[in-house]
Amino acid sequence: MVDYHSSNNQASSGGPAVYMDPREQENDWDRDLLLDPAWEKQQRKTFTAWCNSHLRKAGTQIENIEEDFRDGLKLMLLLEVISGERLPKPERGKMRVHKINNVNKALDYIASKGVKLVSIGAEETSAKEGLLLWCQRKTAPYKNVNVQNFHISWKDGLAFNALIHRHRPELIDYDKLRKDDPLTNLNNAFEVAEKYLDIPKMMDAEDIVGTLRPDEKAIMTYVSCFYHAFSGAQKAETAANRICKVLAVNQENEHLMEDYEKLASDLLEWIRRTIPWLENRAPEKTMAEMQQKLEDFRGYRRVHKPPKVQEKCQLEINFNTLQTKLRLSNRPAFMPSEGRMVSDINGSWHNLEGAEKGYEEWMLNEIRRLERLDHLAEKFRQKATIHESWTDGKEAMLTQKDYETASLSEVKALLRKHEAFESDLAAHQDRVEQIAAIAQELNELDYYDSPSVNARCQKICEQWDALGSLTQSRRESLERTEKQLESIDELYLEYAKRAAPFNNWMEGAMEDLQDMFIVHNIEEIQGLITAHEQFKSTLPEANKEREAIQAIQAEVQKIAQYNGIKLSGGNPYTTITPKSIDDKWHKVEQLVPQRDRALQEELAKQQSNDHLRRKFATQANIVGPWIQTKMEEIGRISIEMNGTLEDQLVNLREYEQSIIEYKPNIDQLEGDHQLIQEALIFDNKYTAYTMEHLRVGWEQLLTTIARTINEIENQILTRDAKGISQEQLHEYRTSFNHFDKVRGQHAGSCERAQEGFFLCIITGDAEFARIMGIVDPNNSGAVTFQAFIDFMSRETTDTDTADQVIASFKILAADKNFITAEELRRELPPDQAEYCIARMAPYSGPDAKPGALDYMSFSTALYGESDL
Repeated sequence: MVDYHSSNNQASSGGPAVYMDPREQENDWDRDLLLDPAWEKQQRKTFTAWCNSHLRKAGTQIENIEEDFRDGLKLMLLLEVISGERLPKPERGKMRVHKINNVNKALDYIASKGVKLVSIGAEETSAKEGLLLWCQRKTAPYKNVNVQNFHISWKDGLAFNALIHRHRPELIDYDKLRKDDPLTNLNNAFEVAEKYLDIPKMMDAEDIVGTLRPDEKAIMTYVSCFYHAFSGAQKAETAANRICKVLAVNQENEHLMEDYEKLASDLLEWIRRTIPWLENRAPEKTMAEMQQKLEDFRGYRRVHKPPKVQEKCQLEINFNTLQTKLRLSNRPAFMPSEGRMVSDINGSWHNLEGAEKGYEEWMLNEIRRLERLDHLAEKFRQKATIHESWTDGKEAMLTQKDYETASLSEVKALLRKHEAFESDLAAHQDRVEQIAAIAQELNELDYYDSPSVNARCQKICEQWDALGSLTQSRRESLERTEKQLESIDELYLEYAKRAAPFNNWMEGAMEDLQDMFIVHNIEEIQGLITAHEQFKSTLPEANKEREAIQAIQAEVQKIAQYNGIKLSGGNPYTTITPKSIDDKWHKVEQLVPQRDRALQEELAKQQSNDHLRRKFATQANIVGPWIQTKMEEIGRISIEMNGTLEDQLVNLREYEQSIIEYKPNIDQLEGDHQLIQEALIFDNKYTAYTMEHLRVGWEQLLTTIARTINEIENQILTRDAKGISQEQLHEYRTSFNHFDKVRGQHAGSCERAQEGFFLCIITGDAEFARIMGIVDPNNSGAVTFQAFIDFMSRETTDTDTADQVIASFKILAADKNFITAEELRRELPPDQAEYCIARMAPYSGPDAKPGALDYMSFSTALYGESDL
């Protein structure tokens, strides 16, 4: 730091600037300030304002710090406000000794708190550094603010505004402040602090701006007020910062983990898609296609692979960085998903480079091979075109029959002309050999269009051979006799007569062998197999007939070959060729084992279906009788009475549980039935039971036992509700069973028997109809034991009726036709009274009064005799 006083002196004398140690400059400034009246005035003003900021809490203040603290009273009051403690009682005298005693009391209290009033110690220096560090941290994000001390760093006022804005951003519009306007900045900060933060104005902006170096202690005092004002916010901010820091670390780590997983997944997926492409060594057909393939590979090398190399490198860097951050933040190490470890990616990358190796060399070799092939193919096409142009019309010339009607002289002329043609033919032999050699080389080099080249070469060679044969034949057979032609004609006719029926037999056989069949049991498929075996037994004889027919054709060929006759066209008597006969015969030979396999597969299928039938039938023949037996047992249990109703209920529930435990057998049958349905089996001769019958039986069994249990439960409810004794219930059951003894033997007998009971105890059709209306309200024709008990208990026990309840309400209402809520609350328990009040309709008779309730409609509704 430069000593401004020294610099000014030296600059005025023309000497060079001298560097001074900052600590020496600070000491010089301090000595200068001690002698500066303006500084002394500023000190008084600052600390006066500071003291008043505390004394205001006690309802007083000072004007002159030296005079107002002289008697010690306000000094003691200031200490009480700051400490929150009571000091010893001050002396109220006006004498100098009283003032000295009060001041001493204040000083003793300060000393008792460990405060030293001498110089500046290490503790004060530490506090100053801590306050400076707090200011630096709070103002670090703000532009044009660089707090390095408690004097010059605060002259432009931006540091004060930054402190306020950092904690209360709504109070300061920091972006509108200008560094070159310190007075505005300072006044703005002091006014906002006094108005909103309860920090008194301790310094004037002009005093700070107008001095070279503002007073450090005054600035520190002022700034400490800001610190205490924001101390609560500081703690919250510290806690929030700690949480944010932890969360930020976690969020960053999670983000890195997600980035790694996604990058690893994308890279592995790209490798997975790329390797098959690199391993594909299928050659292309044309040079353009192969060059495009090479260009695609080079594009892969230039464009597609480099980013993936960078991704792989970045992936490893991210992984190592993430593990380091996790370790430094005391977090567990990151374990990527299965198959996405760095080692997994390296292994996949190794496979990628293995597939890539040699791919370009292979393509270059393919391109050289295709260039050679294109050259040879073009050469082949040129020579073939020339040869085909020369041979055009030659075969027709050699096969014409002009010699058959020619004279001797004409035959001799034809022979001399034929000799000239033979010389020309021999001259073209070399070109045909060159065409065949080029075609062979194209085949050896695996030319893509080899089939068409081979076909064309084959055609040329065959044509050349034909020309040679025709030439030789024409030379040797110019005098072929009519007799030889007639012999051949007779053989053609015999061939046609025998080939036609044999061809029809083969076509019928092929149709039968390919005919679709549908069978439903083993017997049907075995019948088809037997018929097929019979057909196969006829094949040897059929083959002999085929060989005989082919022998006729062979004889024709033999005669033609022996006599040098070139046969033109086919058999004039038939279109059936030896080749077509052989083809159809081979087709028959192929279809026979196919038919064998199809029949055997169908036989195996039918055997499997038969096994499914037997398996289902075995279980069904057990389950069906079991269900029927259980139904009969339940029928007997419902008639017999052993023990109390509770005992019967317990036994029935145990019986029900034993039935439910049989459910796995039904499930097994369902599984077997599912297999039968999937096999499209529609009949089963091994059992009379179907799955539908068994399901219905099982459901009826469950329903019957449930109904029987419900019947016993209802009997218990009826017994308890109507007060029927166990002996009475036993008597009712005996009577009911007596008339129900035919139950289970004949359908409908139960209804008739129970009606007979009622006919026995009553006389008259009207009375019978009344009782049946009670016991069978739905007119189903059957009377249940529960309905029987209800009727008998109603006839034999004293039960409440709607009329009896109405009469009881009338007594409570003092013979009135209505009753009031007050009367109900007076005569009935509270809950029952409120129940009646909530449900009784208002009474609307001529004698009605306010609040009257209709107890008659309420009573009839209790017994279902009204629409209430």
